[in-house]
Amino acid sequence: MTISFPHPRYLEPTQESGRAFVMRGIQGSVIMLNLLRFRETADYSANPELAPKTPISGAEAFDCYIRHTLPFLHESGGELLFLGAGGLLLVGPEHERWDLIMMIRQSSAQSFLAFADNKDYLAGMGHRTAAIEDSRILPITQVGGAQFHKE
Repeated sequence: MTISFPHPRYLEPTQESGRAFVMRGIQGSVIMLNLLRFRETADYSANPELAPKTPISGAEAFDCYIRHTLPFLHESGGELLFLGAGGLLLVGPEHERWDLIMMIRQSSAQSFLAFADNKDYLAGMGHRTAAIEDSRILPITQVGGAQFHKE
């Protein structure tokens, strides 16, 4: 008999991952690479005050989140660099799919943390929670070595 356990879902940073992000001491801009998998139907049970009158898809709820978030992102010095349709992986687990890939640039790690702690931004975070089945966020920085440039 095989016992199958559901895969863990990742929706928010843990205290440990947040601490590790701060301890990296990133200088300059940081890009947040987001891999997002949506729920078929958005789940507003944690934030019923944000729920629309009729059920919507996870993708539609995420669109609500983006519309709410962009003004706060821009105000904090950030910008949406890329938004693209995902799908199944070419290299990786065959069953794993990501519906949306998003890249956000922040001018610094400190501006990202200030943005993420903005109470007005957080008031709409429930749209993201309702939308997302699973996610990954990878903070990335540009590599600036001559070893990667053709001479």
